[in-house]
Amino acid sequence: MGGFPPVKHRPRVLQIKKIVEETPTIKSFHVDCPDIASASEPGQFVMLWVIGVDEVPMSVSWVVEGRILGLTVEKVGDATSRLHELREGDLIGVRGPYGRGFDLSPQKLLMVGGGCGVSPIAFAAERALSMKRDVAVVLAAKTVDELLFRSRLEKLDIDLFTVTEDGSAGTMGIASKGVEKVLSENKKFDFCFVCGPELMMMDVAELVHESGISVQVSLDRYIKCGVGLCGQCCLDPSGVRVCCEGPVFSYEKIKDGEFGEYRRDAAGVKKEF
Repeated sequence: MGGFPPVKHRPRVLQIKKIVEETPTIKSFHVDCPDIASASEPGQFVMLWVIGVDEVPMSVSWVVEGRILGLTVEKVGDATSRLHELREGDLIGVRGPYGRGFDLSPQKLLMVGGGCGVSPIAFAAERALSMKRDVAVVLAAKTVDELLFRSRLEKLDIDLFTVTEDGSAGTMGIASKGVEKVLSENKKFDFCFVCGPELMMMDVAELVHESGISVQVSLDRYIKCGVGLCGQCCLDPSGVRVCCEGPVFSYEKIKDGEFGEYRRDAAGVKKEF
């Protein structure tokens, strides 16, 4: 009874080893943390502690040599804005990994990422290749300057399809237009992963689902504890916890609930998309 929580749930206070400016609003932060890095699977998340501000969930964007953990963060609120002000050598806290990631067992995988949602998709693509899977990625953004990890993905032995809303790179349009193009080329897939803005994920998931392909989506919800105790991230109407049963879910299991309709803020108030 009592005592300290398991090591997994205690934040490691770590020095930031490297910071990379990926886009005008997104930076990657690298820390040396072998136990968390080696245990992380694509689609899982960690709780990132911005000391003195807040603790927020963050997808794992890569693992280097089993010890360097990469976290890719968009500046959207108080904690992430403060994080973007930090420099190499400054301290952050990390605990985890938590949740369920993508199912990489199927052979032919279609992955779709938009905005900062490309973070777990790029990690999944690299891990899938190491498992000898066939991978195609649809990379989407509003404009060419916001295409996250484009050069990283171009170095991989995958089929890469780029989509921008303003036509500044690749096909002009939204993510679902890129997916339509891929599917029209008679490419056969066993499974599809989607991560990005929720309305984009809903459009892509429905399109792929109608094509007879199983889909997994990665949900972004307000996560407070990360370990399934507080209930802050429970989905309507099932009550499943995003931090434990997710953040990756089968589209079939969540399509008739709040997905694509609304999410709840820190006070539990519904916010429509």
